[in-house]
Amino acid sequence: MKNFLDKIRTPDKTLKTSKKIINTFLIFLLGIVLGIFSKWLDNLGINDAIWWQHILGILDLGNVFSDFGIWIFLAIIISAFSATPLRASLNVFLFFIGMTVSYHLYAIMFSGFNPKSYMMIWYGITAITPILAFICWYAKGNNKISIIISSVILAVMLLFSFSIGIWYFYFKSIIDTLLFLGTMLVLYVKPQNSVYSLLLAVVLALIYCLRLYI
Repeated sequence: MKNFLDKIRTPDKTLKTSKKIINTFLIFLLGIVLGIFSKWLDNLGINDAIWWQHILGILDLGNVFSDFGIWIFLAIIISAFSATPLRASLNVFLFFIGMTVSYHLYAIMFSGFNPKSYMMIWYGITAITPILAFICWYAKGNNKISIIISSVILAVMLLFSFSIGIWYFYFKSIIDTLLFLGTMLVLYVKPQNSVYSLLLAVVLALIYCLRLYI
């Protein structure tokens, strides 16, 4: 099984232990910071008279960080650039642990309520992130299996980044579009792979949309 997986993408085992620990700690810390930042945005009442709040309102960061798209994108980055699939699983899991726990604690301590039901959804997502990250890591390989994995990821990002139906296609926002383009850039291996992945992703997204009409 290991030989089969290594043919899809070869793990980089040259990373020093100290570097592994530092990288994983920084990723965990990033999750904590973004979890707090996300909840802070939820609590912030935008005042257009204040210049930096006006910018936040224009960027609509409150809604951006409340959507799944940004978190999927960050998980893809962490996974794709981890040295091995196992490290991808660990890094993404700790990132989501940091994000969900800090968000939850901030809500309890500073918002005055406990969004238990909502957080259970995120904790459930966090529990399966190691498996998804392990699979996602192989999207940066250079064969048919990598193209298939990449196309599934792009199809998910298509559905989150745009309003798509059988007969329509709408842009949600500039940031959502940038997240999709960023995902393509992260998963890029060579032009031919990207074209195949994108075409298959469009087909998968349309098949998903088609179920609404059946």
